[in-house]
Amino acid sequence: MAKTEQAAKQARALFYSQSYGVLSTHSTDLAGYPFGSITPYCLDSLGQPVILISSIAQHTRNISSDNKVSLLCHDTLATDPQASARATYIGDAVLLNDEEMAERYYRYFPESRDFHRTHDFSFYTITLKRLRYIGGFGQIHWVEPDNFLSETPFSHADENGMIEHMNHDHLEAIQHYCELFNIEIDADNPATLIGIDANGFHLISANKINRIEFEQAVTNAMEVRTALVELARKPK
Repeated sequence: MAKTEQAAKQARALFYSQSYGVLSTHSTDLAGYPFGSITPYCLDSLGQPVILISSIAQHTRNISSDNKVSLLCHDTLATDPQASARATYIGDAVLLNDEEMAERYYRYFPESRDFHRTHDFSFYTITLKRLRYIGGFGQIHWVEPDNFLSETPFSHADENGMIEHMNHDHLEAIQHYCELFNIEIDADNPATLIGIDANGFHLISANKINRIEFEQAVTNAMEVRTALVELARKPK
């Protein structure tokens, strides 16, 4: 695998593994200066971040003036952040009106449901222009959209159906996934799946979003099923 392809794969895995980043916008109050804020995100069917922000927030006002933004994420578990992986996603923030994507976001952040109706929040997606990935000392790459973005090979309805099936009929398998990957478990609140894509899936356990990567990318819903069954059969 070429270095650029390997860097894109690693950057994508990092971006999917996190759920919060530093959103940087162009300040309207201090012209010419950047403004950073911690922002939760989940990813759309291409792997582009979707954010939910209030109209009264400073970063939203900044975006209304200039929608060129960046979203920085890093490995939050690393003992030395400067020696670990990080990625700066650079793109354009675009207002999003997509009920299916909204429902996906609410699975990741259930406490945010109806924010955009009761508190004047709106969804935005950030369309990728370029990504800067640093995998560690000396591992520095610019990653282009064609290399980074990875389209989910099934519909929102397919994803919803798989998630509902797993959460309704296979909670024991989900608990097994947690044990396999040393994910914290809350005995009073079983872990549940919240998202599936071509490269892996997310689950919530003990109020934390966790990422598990498939051993190889899937191309359809049947391959997702096969991958989940194989994981469920793995010994602890």
